[in-house]
This record gives sequence, C-alpha cells and structure tokens, in this order.
Amino acid sequence: MPRRISRELKTLSVWALTSVISGCIGTGGIAPQGQAINANTLATDVAIQSAARDAHWPTAQWWQAYGDPQLNRWVELATHNSPSLAVAAARVRQARALAGVAESAESLQINSDTTLKRHNWPKDQFYGPGELSGANTWDNNSSLGLSYALDLWGRESNTTERAVDLAHMSAAEARLAQLELQNNVVRAYIQLSLQYANRDIAAATLAQQQQILDLANKRLAAGIGTHFDVSQAETPLPETHRQRDALDEEIALSRNQLAALAGKGPGEGAQLQRPTLALAAPLKLPSSLPAQLLGQRPDVVASRWQVAAQARGIDVAHAGFYPNVDLVGSLGYMATGGGMLEFLAGKKFNYNVGPAITLPIFDGGRLRAQLGEASAGYDIAVAQYNQTLVNALKGISDQLIRRESMDKQSAFAAQSVASAQKTYDIAMIAYQRGLTDYLNVLNAQTLLFRQQQIEQQVQAARLSAHAELVTALGGGVGAGDDVPTDAKTRPSKTPAALAVFDH
Repeated sequence: MPRRISRELKTLSVWALTSVISGCIGTGGIAPQGQAINANTLATDVAIQSAARDAHWPTAQWWQAYGDPQLNRWVELATHNSPSLAVAAARVRQARALAGVAESAESLQINSDTTLKRHNWPKDQFYGPGELSGANTWDNNSSLGLSYALDLWGRESNTTERAVDLAHMSAAEARLAQLELQNNVVRAYIQLSLQYANRDIAAATLAQQQQILDLANKRLAAGIGTHFDVSQAETPLPETHRQRDALDEEIALSRNQLAALAGKGPGEGAQLQRPTLALAAPLKLPSSLPAQLLGQRPDVVASRWQVAAQARGIDVAHAGFYPNVDLVGSLGYMATGGGMLEFLAGKKFNYNVGPAITLPIFDGGRLRAQLGEASAGYDIAVAQYNQTLVNALKGISDQLIRRESMDKQSAFAAQSVASAQKTYDIAMIAYQRGLTDYLNVLNAQTLLFRQQQIEQQVQAARLSAHAELVTALGGGVGAGDDVPTDAKTRPSKTPAALAVFDH
C-alpha cells in the first residue's frame, strides 16, 4: 500500500508540474523603468549651505514664535474644527478600513449557508413525477464552508501591504492638510495685522490732510492764500476717506476668512481683536543634507508612500502569472424528502476537503496588461516623487533667499523711517522757531507716513516669509517619523524558483 500511494503521489506531482510549466503565462519582460532620486544627490545652493549651521527642527507649535496669544487660539481652533481637516481624517480612517479588508483575505474564511425549501410537486398525467405527483416534500441543506489562501507567491500579502502603504500615504496627506491650514491661518492673521497698520496710517494721513485744509482756509481768511490753495487741499480728502473705508472692508473680510478657516461663522470672526505680532528669534535649519531638510515634509513622505504602494501593486500583478492554490473544504447536512429537520440526522452528514488550483493558461493578454498598468503606475509615482523632491528643495531655497532679503529690507526700511522722522522733527522745530512755514512740516509728515507704510509692508512680508519657510521645512508635524524604507519602495525580485515560469 505505501508503494502504491508513493507511485500515485509521484504521478500527481509530475502531472501538476507539467500543467504548471505548460499553463503559466509569461510576463513578456514587462517591468518598471522609473528610478527614484536620492535626495542627497541634489545640489544645494549658497542659501541652504550658509543657513544650515544649527540643527533645530521647527517646533510643532511654530506659530507661537509670533508671540500673539490670540493667534495661538485661532490656530488651535482651526486645527480642531476645520471641515477640511475632518475630511482628511475621515480619509485616513477609510484607508485604514480598506487595509483591514485586504488583510482579511489572508485569514481563514468560514461561511455558513442554510436553505429550507418546501417543494410542491405538480400533477401532470403526461409528464408528472410519478409517485411524487401532488406530493409535498422538503429539500433542505446546511453547510459550513472553509477556505484558506496559501498565498504561495505573495498576492494576498502584497495586496495587504499595498493597502497599508496607502493608509500611510493618507495619514501623510492629512498632516499636509493640517500644515497648509495652519499656514493659511497665520498668513491671513498677518494680513489682518497689516490692514490694521495701514488703516492707522490712512487715518493719520486723513488728519494731516484736514490740517492742510484748515491751514489753507486760515491763509485765505488772512488774505495771504488763494481759493486755488483751498481747492487743492480739498481734492485728496475723498480719496483718503475711500481708502480708509476700503481698509475697513478688508479687515472685515479677513475676519470672515479666519472664521471660515477655523470652521466658525462670521460672528465668531467679528470678535477678533487687533493682532499683536512680533518675531524675536530667527528660524534655524536642521542640516545642510537635503534628505534631512526634506524628510519632514508631509508631501515628500506621502509621495514616498505612494511609490511603495505602487511597488506592491507590481508584485500583486506579477503573482497573477503563477498558479493560485487555496485549501477549501465544507461540512454540511443535506436531504431531499422527509421531514423538515430530518436532514440534520447523522446519516445525512457530508464533508469535502482538498486543494483548489487555478492556472492561467490563456487570458487574451489581460495579465500582461495588468502588469503593464502597474509598472506604468509605479513609474508615474516615482516621477511624481522626484518632482516633489525637486520642488521641495527649490521651495526651501526660495524661502531662505526671501528671508535673507526681508531681513535686509527690514533694516533699510527702519533706516528710512528714522531718517523721515528726523526730517519731520527738524521741520517741526524750524516751524516753532519761525524759520519755515507749516506746509514744510506737513510735507515732512507725509514722507514719514509713506516710509512707515513701507516698513509695515516689509515687516508683514518678513513675518510671512518665516511662515513659508517653516511650512517648506515640514512645520514640525512629525511626518518624517513615518517613512517607508528604500526596500519597500522597490518591487520585489522574482524568486529564482519561479524563473522557469517566466517564458
């Protein structure tokens, strides 16, 4: 008996191997062509090299560097109440659930099916069922089906890994949405601060122009002025009123924008007070190495997870070229005829168990097309990742250049304000001593207001440059703590044992 069984197993093995070799479809040499860039091979410019001297990441609450408690409160409000972040969080949960669905395919599957059917047989003298004519019988069965995928070529495991990678990508995209929201709140708040400053200057300008008009009227009344002087002094007043009203409108719109970003109604934004922004400490870079500069950016991390997911997609498509073997079985009771529950008797019990083998023989090119689609998707993901790296490094360099320029412009603007203030003080002293008329004082004051406006614009640009640089560095949201390894971003090599199939 053992020899007989051995001969049967040998015959079965030869038959199975012959079927596998002759039945499997070749891949036709389809493979991805994309190559991910090593971030450390990207050349850095002088702006990055000169700035990267201190190893400090941006803190998670980077906006606190502006020293405004109201800003801190609104960023927190936006982070917890924004509908856009709620959408991003829901997408993360959705991706995790899909990963759970994919992972379930690797586990033992058990399904139960029970059917109770009452059968009434017809009466037909020509084609009737004989003795069953007009009878009523039960046709019942109950079964417990079991199946387990052996996953010899990693189809199910790679499908699970791909779903998990996509969940990681969704989490990185959620962090990107959070960072962008925080950046938008800070920028809108800086703009609100600038609008308040411009409104102060517009109000001061209006008061000055009213003084000029009063002086022109006094000179006319004293016989040393003309109606032309009065008309000329009246001309700019309506435009200055319009500018001040326009700034009031911009302030109200900025409040609405901040309320919307925070997921609140306009009434909440109307309670915003005037910002009190300051930026004491300069931002420091983490390192001169691009991989470290870029590693905390959520968009870079998300792109890298996308590459990893596409790599697993290639492995899934490649597994389709090889035989699929599952273990299947069932336990059940069945009976036709008898009472309603008689099918549950022991003599009605049945079972089956064994392997289920699926061989791809001819599919009209479907498997190759699927592998080609997966390989092209991988190349697209790699190209997008490379472009993200290039754009990210460019963005960091741009903001460093801008920050350095804003620091210089801020110093020059302060010097201009100091010079204009000195001119105004001299004119005022000269007027008080009777050495000049008041028009020279007002002209000096106009120049001072203009320089103050420029200084406010430069300061706002400097504050915005800080926010943009923090965002370019990843904003301290910790995305770099969740990055796939280099091995996960490449498709697995075909095992040597499968080389015989790839013809």
